[in-house]
Amino acid sequence: MTAVRRAATLLVAAFALVAGAAQAHATGYRYWSFWERTGGHWTYATQGPSTDSPDDGAVQGFRFAVSADSADATRPRGTADFGTICAGTPAKPGTKRIALVIDFGTPADAPSGETPPGARTACARVAPGASTAAALATVAKPLRYDTNALLCAISGYPHQGCGEQVSGNGSGKNGAQEQKKAQQAEKPGEKDADGGPSLGLPVGVGVVAVLAGAAVWQARRRRNA
Repeated sequence: MTAVRRAATLLVAAFALVAGAAQAHATGYRYWSFWERTGGHWTYATQGPSTDSPDDGAVQGFRFAVSADSADATRPRGTADFGTICAGTPAKPGTKRIALVIDFGTPADAPSGETPPGARTACARVAPGASTAAALATVAKPLRYDTNALLCAISGYPHQGCGEQVSGNGSGKNGAQEQKKAQQAEKPGEKDADGGPSLGLPVGVGVVAVLAGAAVWQARRRRNA
């Protein structure tokens, strides 16, 4: 085998490694993500809807989509203004109002054979100490949870499935695990060690660079021999 052919073989192998790393990094999961409206922007909730108890005037959102983790999750769309959503629900002593934005996602993210309902908003009037989950239950039944208390369906959508993997080769986090970690105080936008950038790509690129350099050096050495 000539030096040039060896170089080509090494480079093909290196690029295959990088391609494999990129494929692993593309893993996604289908699930309902939970959001809080702060300062006019959506932030990924730091706890689950069953433990979060917002004040009167809060805006909370839910979005069904395919994503890898909290930093990759898709935000709710549409109106997200408390005054607009709760305009027809006046304040009442001994209660609080929570504006809810429920985005069922796009057909591309829907499970096979299902069509997402249109996004909607609702103003839930609940007891002062009620959780977001309790507020959601008053306006968007039926809700479905799994055995780990992960929210699987809102208003019956989707009919089945809960945090299932939909792409990639099985590496990365499960959507259910991601939401569970969010419920345990993950900071908005911050990813843990498992959710950080994959080392596969930078390592693969480094391998390409090293092998390419070695191949060129070997080719030159043989030509000058």
